[in-house]
Amino acid sequence: MIFLIYSETETATIETNLGAPEYSYYFVLKEFRPVLEELGLVIPVTDPAHEVDAIWANAARHGEACVFLSFSPPHRTFVPAHCPTIPVFAWEFDTLPRETWDSDMRHDWRTVLRQTGRAITHSNFAVATVQRAMGDDYPAISLPAPVWDRFAAIYDPRRAEADPRITVRGRVFDSREIDLAIHTPAYRAAHGIAPLPAAAERDEWRGLRLGGVVYTAVLCPLDGRKNWFDMICGFCWALRDAADATLVLKLTHRDCDESIINMLEDLAKLPPFRCRVVIIDGYLPDDSYVELARLSTYAVNTSHGEGQCLPLMEYMSAGKPAVAPDHTSMADYINERNAFIVNSHPEPTIWPHDPRLAFRALRLRLDFESLLGAYRDSYAVARHDPARYARMAASAHETLRGHCSRAGLRNGIRSFVLPAFEQPQMAAPESLRLDA
Repeated sequence: MIFLIYSETETATIETNLGAPEYSYYFVLKEFRPVLEELGLVIPVTDPAHEVDAIWANAARHGEACVFLSFSPPHRTFVPAHCPTIPVFAWEFDTLPRETWDSDMRHDWRTVLRQTGRAITHSNFAVATVQRAMGDDYPAISLPAPVWDRFAAIYDPRRAEADPRITVRGRVFDSREIDLAIHTPAYRAAHGIAPLPAAAERDEWRGLRLGGVVYTAVLCPLDGRKNWFDMICGFCWALRDAADATLVLKLTHRDCDESIINMLEDLAKLPPFRCRVVIIDGYLPDDSYVELARLSTYAVNTSHGEGQCLPLMEYMSAGKPAVAPDHTSMADYINERNAFIVNSHPEPTIWPHDPRLAFRALRLRLDFESLLGAYRDSYAVARHDPARYARMAASAHETLRGHCSRAGLRNGIRSFVLPAFEQPQMAAPESLRLDA
């Protein structure tokens, strides 16, 4: 079997594309690739319109089966004339885009899904959404990115003390080192927006010391679905007297200045707090990213909806319990044994790529009081109930083993993809050549 794989973002462009639409598909492809390589020959493509059918034709002439896995949402998936194609996508809304705009039929995802004939998503929630739109018998499967194996390596049931330092390339904004008074609305009205504090330059390496009870979230601050406002305000309100509590926000966007300014303004509006908020603006190399997970006590998510949430899955694979809601994709792995659950309620929203901003779906609005309780309860467990914390950590680790391991993905590909495409679909047209 030959697997052709494609994502709009590539290794060479991930730093410059960080936070851009669909950038996270690169990370999903990166996790899928080692498993696909166990099952067949993997060929990355950069120009599907010119490469896919040509490679398929060459494979067919040699009796090889070939399938194109497009790590893209359906409206950005190129469907070739001949090569079998499966879109691999995340989705966190209760309805599928089923209308057109800009004279492009692909915005009605049903058009593309009818052409491909099957789909791979990353949650049972998304599978249900697809099948409501396409019919209960439409072939769709949930195959989450297999992050468990990498992050399971740092799970330590003894919770041994780790070196509390991490090396960061980029800027770090620490609430204990910033004069928040100059970021209040009153100061802005009198003096204009204060410049960002003198933190490290974007390409400068610096050390960061973390300790105590550490809550970590990895998110794109320009993505309104991530709801960092509730995350920050809830933390500083619930744990305002806890000097050993730290919230770390690792931002994933190439230009976070405006978001950081808004975060500092929100911090400045809050009553005095002793807890600590650290904002990291930079691209963490793999070893630093893993070290941040090792130093964390909890993973935090306050989003209105998730297609799968790779950071939350990674941290829980490493044995970090969560503070998170249990809606959308998170319902597959968040439960009372491994998380402090934040309640939520539906409200109208838009499909994120719809320029009309038309209300066509629902998202989940968090219950703020429930979020405060989750922060307080999680802090109390970390400080005073090590036995319960250890049980929750073990449950997170084991739950995610079943949810997003390489073994699970391998079995899913074998059962869903290989039987459908393990034989060449038709003779290759002579007009198609590898360099077409």
